[in-house]
Formats: sequence, structure tokens, C-alpha cells
Amino acid sequence: MNPAIKNIIAVIIGIIVGSVVNMGIVMLSGIVIPPPNGADVSTMEGLRDTLPLFEPKHFLMPFLAHALGTLAGAFITTKIAATRKLLCALIIGLFFLGGGFWSAMLLKGPAWFLTVDLALAYIPMAWLGWKLAVKK
Repeated sequence: MNPAIKNIIAVIIGIIVGSVVNMGIVMLSGIVIPPPNGADVSTMEGLRDTLPLFEPKHFLMPFLAHALGTLAGAFITTKIAATRKLLCALIIGLFFLGGGFWSAMLLKGPAWFLTVDLALAYIPMAWLGWKLAVKK
């Protein structure tokens, strides 16, 4: 198979795997750490409007979803890619970072969380996924 096509397939599979991991953690988050009383997490508007009710503990699962989704996607992408494995892994990080920026613009969460999330959950986790996948 052409290496460029294999790399494109690897990135697409990485995005899918990362998205599944992310959504799986998000779906479990309300069970692990229940939302505060009165919080509406059923819609983006409801979540945005009730974010002031959230405590720092409520941001742990979203951070883990973003970080572990990116890590899993980058890891799988690196394992599948034919060449330029680090670049492919970083593309996963950039893809999810774009989603993080989009989410930050829609939800307007606390500045401390946005800073930590955008700085640590995407590019560093993509690099770590690459590093773990190429480790011998």
C-alpha cells in the first residue's frame, strides 16, 4: 500500500479511536462524579448556563476524556502509520486541540480549566502516544 495512503488511513482511524475513548469517558463521567444539583448536562446550552455550579472535581473527567482520547488516537495512529509517525500523531493532537478550542468557545468554562486542558490534554498527549507506540 502507498505509504501516504496508509498514513491517511492511520490518521482517520486514530481520530475515530480517540473520539470513541473521549465519548466513552464523557458518558461515564456523570456516574463517576455526578454533576452538581441543578446542573443541566443534557444540552450544550444547559451545560454552559450551569457551569458556574461546577466545582474543580467536575472538570477531572472532561480533562481525562480529552487527554486519554488524544493519547489513544495518537498511539493507534503511530502503530498504523507507515512513515512520519510523529507527524501523524501530532495531527491527531492538532485535530483534538481544534475540538478543544471549539468547545472552549461554546462553553466558556473557567480560565484555569481551559488553560490546563488546552495546554496539557492535546499536543503533549499526542507526543506521549507517539512515544509509547515507538518504544521498543
